[in-house]
Amino acid sequence: MKVSFIGAGSLVFARTLFTDIMSVEAFHNAEVSFTDIDPLNLQRVAELCQHDLDANGVNIRIETTTDRRESFRNADYVVNCVRIGGIDAFETDIEIPLKYGVDQCVGDTLCIGGIMYGQRVIAEMLGFCKDIREVAAPGCIMLNYSNPNAMATWACNKYGGVKTLGLCHGEIHGEFQIAEALGIPRDELDFTCAGLNHQTWYISVKHNGEEMLDKLLEAYEKHPVFSRQEKVRIDMLRRFGYYSTESNGHLSEYLAWYRKRPDEIKDWICLDDWIMGETAGYLRYTREQRKYFDYEYEEILKEPPKKYDGSDRSLEHCSYIMEALETGKMYRGDFNVMNEGCITNLPYECVVEVPCFVDRNGIAVPKIGDLPLGCAAVCSQSVWVQKLAVEAAVSGDAELLKQAALLDPLTGAVCNPPEVWQMVDEMLIAQEKWLPQYKEAIADAKARWAKGNLIPTDPSYKGIRNKEKTVEEMIKEKNQELVAR
Repeated sequence: MKVSFIGAGSLVFARTLFTDIMSVEAFHNAEVSFTDIDPLNLQRVAELCQHDLDANGVNIRIETTTDRRESFRNADYVVNCVRIGGIDAFETDIEIPLKYGVDQCVGDTLCIGGIMYGQRVIAEMLGFCKDIREVAAPGCIMLNYSNPNAMATWACNKYGGVKTLGLCHGEIHGEFQIAEALGIPRDELDFTCAGLNHQTWYISVKHNGEEMLDKLLEAYEKHPVFSRQEKVRIDMLRRFGYYSTESNGHLSEYLAWYRKRPDEIKDWICLDDWIMGETAGYLRYTREQRKYFDYEYEEILKEPPKKYDGSDRSLEHCSYIMEALETGKMYRGDFNVMNEGCITNLPYECVVEVPCFVDRNGIAVPKIGDLPLGCAAVCSQSVWVQKLAVEAAVSGDAELLKQAALLDPLTGAVCNPPEVWQMVDEMLIAQEKWLPQYKEAIADAKARWAKGNLIPTDPSYKGIRNKEKTVEEMIKEKNQELVAR
């Protein structure tokens, strides 16, 4: 078996997924290749993982290359962790819309930031698919962790000609949280989630056969921490009857109601952690982690190696899917797959996140049927934004791109049509080097921009943020955590 990691320079994620795979003893004779466009980060992550391999006595030598075709050659699995444009592009996804009043916490799945991120990722991932078709092993599967997950997975399955599963961990985190709120161990609860990536709903939570959904609202309202940190999720539970898998910050930017008035955002978010809704929270966190990794790399290298005895294996789906397909050990998880009638009141052609079963025979997707009507309505808004954005990314059609932005719930709640058109022009110009499919549209945008007479924006508005931590502050926090343990 050969596994190729693309975006292997990912600071933490690639090592986590690699540790998971190596925690399966049957994979200790696998061929492994890491590829990334950043040779320094590629070398560093490979060095950390090779250190782990050697410490665990696993006789694998990681191949590293900046040539993705070589990495993909004869691969049975491609694990995709890329972030096209890196932090530079990410900043434009967040900071340009903020001038227009569009206040995002994450900006990588929906809203205008997620839409633009999708334009970059899809253009590049269709190139990955071409290489996989041409040089990988027959039937190679791409396990996609890149956001916007649904859009990217949709494009690769429809236009890329490569079987692609979109993987996320939102529903796993939510399961632990619901268990804590109810005061019942997670292993005693049976969950069924269905919807869209980052907009999935717990449509059933059973304990010993008893449905617990009607107990969730009271449990969350009475919880001393969740009642303060999860105000958007609790409000959606109150009004729609179902709890969302996604974090408070993520969910708040996918809907029209919670971030459209600057003076009211504070009522719905919490600054305990970026994921609770902080303006540009994930961008801040990403910058901090980059600085910490660069500054502390030599110290990280000295830390105890990861263990392959299962104790360091995470709950990420990737390794369990591989293990099921290769060994026959059955696995149940929630994946992003083409709908094709699984959720009957969402479009046949879209990507849904639903429970799936995997064994040596392949991946089975049971039929969910109808989502609860309110949940389906919320998802339906997002599906059409995703479809417009996917088709725009594939064709380089700026009109479809602008329509996607205008129909996005939060973007449309904040901006009028002329503002959306101007904002997308500005973002196309700023992201030109990552958007080859928009060459003509960007030239037209530059011409319009050069004429002046632009709609005024407010660059002074920064939202509600925590201060970005210094490396010294992060080291101090880590040392305090170690002492506390």
